[in-house]
Amino acid sequence: MRPRPGEVLHFSEDPTITLFRPHVAATARHPEAFVWAVDAARAPDYWFPRQCPRAMAWTVPGTTEDDKERILGPGGGERVHAIEYGWLPRLLHVELFAYRLPAASFRPVGDPVPHAHVSTTPVEPLGAPEPVGDLLRLHQDAGIQLRLLDNLWDFWDAVTAGTLGYSGIRLRNATPRATS
Repeated sequence: MRPRPGEVLHFSEDPTITLFRPHVAATARHPEAFVWAVDAARAPDYWFPRQCPRAMAWTVPGTTEDDKERILGPGGGERVHAIEYGWLPRLLHVELFAYRLPAASFRPVGDPVPHAHVSTTPVEPLGAPEPVGDLLRLHQDAGIQLRLLDNLWDFWDAVTAGTLGYSGIRLRNATPRATS
């Protein structure tokens, strides 16, 4: 599930949205009100239940072979997503929808590489929301490893200390770090 040219996507478990209004997200780092969406490169970051904590890593031009081997593993492709075992049932059964939105009303945000697109004006979807379908199949078809872990933090620490590109979403919902 990726946007077509001239589109960005908004993923939601709510299939009844008819107008996206700018708002300040509860977890926002920016004080401005936005409508949030993603492009084709970042769409896989949202092939999850909304509240599911996930740690993701992918190769970038500066990725070392050592880090690629250490994080992605042999035959690991170019990208890995990790979630905790406790989220697997929800991942398998969530009804997730994609809203196609006109890209012209959005601008990229994120530095140095955009991680999302935002609009400061209300946005109407280009049509009815589309069921995203089987999230495991989406990962498989995209060549993205989906890794199940007891706890995300050791993986997250390894990823953020290396040379891969990475993103963590809803990490506040992850199992707390193990204490020693």
